[in-house]
Amino acid sequence: MNTTLWIIQGLLAAMFLMAGIMKTFMPKDKLAKMTWTVNASVAKIKFVGISELLIALGLVLPQLTGILPILTPVAACALVVIMILAAVEHYNSNEMKAIGMNMFILLLAAFVAYGRFTTV
Repeated sequence: MNTTLWIIQGLLAAMFLMAGIMKTFMPKDKLAKMTWTVNASVAKIKFVGISELLIALGLVLPQLTGILPILTPVAACALVVIMILAAVEHYNSNEMKAIGMNMFILLLAAFVAYGRFTTV
């Protein structure tokens, strides 16, 4: 179980590290391929990016270092919330195909949260 959790944590962290870097540091016009960014403010895009960066770090570092390992399942719960908000945003933007990926990530994050809360 621990190995499975680590694999999922690593995959989620890598995904959200890349997404967070992109949304935090790329100019808004380069993010136009993501429909939701067209009507979003730069501050909202940066906020989402920074949130994704913090979640990526939170999914791995606390558990890895042993410093406040309770933060790992908390980060996974935050990712669940972000995926719910992302699904709503995709629904409002009429991007139904993206909602499936949001739900898949939500399930993985919920699995990590459950697995890490029960082992803390």
